[in-house]
Amino acid sequence: MYAVIYDGTCNLCVTLVRLLEQLDQGHQFHYVPMQDEGTLSQWHITAEDCEAGMILLNPQQPEIRWQGSDAAEEIGRLLPLGNLFVQAYRSLPGAKTAGDGFYRFIRDHRYTLFGGRDDLYESAYQMCESDRCSQV
Repeated sequence: MYAVIYDGTCNLCVTLVRLLEQLDQGHQFHYVPMQDEGTLSQWHITAEDCEAGMILLNPQQPEIRWQGSDAAEEIGRLLPLGNLFVQAYRSLPGAKTAGDGFYRFIRDHRYTLFGGRDDLYESAYQMCESDRCSQV
């Protein structure tokens, strides 16, 4: 099981999490909003860490993690048939560099481009390490 750490007040981020929820239905991925500082602190993830983009990690080995566009690629690789698309993408000259730059641009301008939410989106497939989930 992997934890996908996402911005729970970003419209684009929440839309992508909802899509991933439909594709995976909690089989491989559970979700933690970046705003859940209690859970993130148990993995030694700070607000500053989250500024670099979404994070994918294995909660049993939290030192193994991917961030930003690398996290998006790893999520894609883990989905059925996704590895074929990720391999094709990575084989294109310059695609990785361009993709990394595109990810950073979207990350840094996500609220301007897609807006924000007034409420925190919490997935039906939450990964809870703190008391917060028992209150939901």
